[in-house]
Amino acid sequence: MLKLKTLIESGEPEKLASGFQFLEGPVWQPDGSLFFSDIPANRTYRWTADDGANVWCEPTGNANGMTLDRSGVLLRCEHTGRRVARVAPDTTATTVVDSYQGKRLNSPNDIVVKSDGVIYFTDPPYGIQPEEREQPCNGVYRVFPDGTIELLADDFDRPNGLAFSPDESILYIDDSPRRHVRAFDVRADGTITNSRVIADMDHPQPGSPDGMKIDTEGNLYVTGATGVWVFEPDGTLLGVIATPERPANCAWGDADRKSLYLTAQTSLYRIRTKVAGLPVV
Repeated sequence: MLKLKTLIESGEPEKLASGFQFLEGPVWQPDGSLFFSDIPANRTYRWTADDGANVWCEPTGNANGMTLDRSGVLLRCEHTGRRVARVAPDTTATTVVDSYQGKRLNSPNDIVVKSDGVIYFTDPPYGIQPEEREQPCNGVYRVFPDGTIELLADDFDRPNGLAFSPDESILYIDDSPRRHVRAFDVRADGTITNSRVIADMDHPQPGSPDGMKIDTEGNLYVTGATGVWVFEPDGTLLGVIATPERPANCAWGDADRKSLYLTAQTSLYRIRTKVAGLPVV
């Protein structure tokens, strides 16, 4: 708990906007704005310090997790669209991938991009009905720049948030129903191996591990029951940042990347940190 105080500025999370249905997918933009998803509302919002939150795009395929590709273009995981899409500045969306081995994906959930441009995403079935399911597993996939898709892991219950360590030697992925975070070693070819559970997030309060981000020291910030759980790279719990509403995801923002933006149920929050987060691009 003492080390958590060295990572987080004092004070409660600041509420920036409210009145939404269920927020997810925050991602900081190079122009100094924050994009985030309201899944049930089928909208993407753009927030700025001057103008607050305004609808940027709708419909979105009930977008969930979002990030930027290596050129700074928005990528989003669509629940009802059942695809990973690339979204142009004029909000035109094109499909990156929507199937694997000739069968439709479940409902892509969260997404990261490795420094070589390869996209990694999770595919639980939260956005579809049981009878709509075509894939035999809830997989973790990667997509190459030429559109080739590869299944990396098929033994999750519901894979959700994911993030690379600062040197990309480890890929962290959480499993929401099992309420834990797993770590994988990343081989030179980008495949993953040596799966191990490094963090147990079981708790009597509602909330399972969901979105996660990493700071420049390699610490993990994972949303879950009661707030944002902060772990050292080896899974040692440093403490929990308590939040007024249960958070679903988080993203680093501001010019110094020392603001952690939180999408929490109906509201958007921010808390200042002492250590910068990893850049998206």
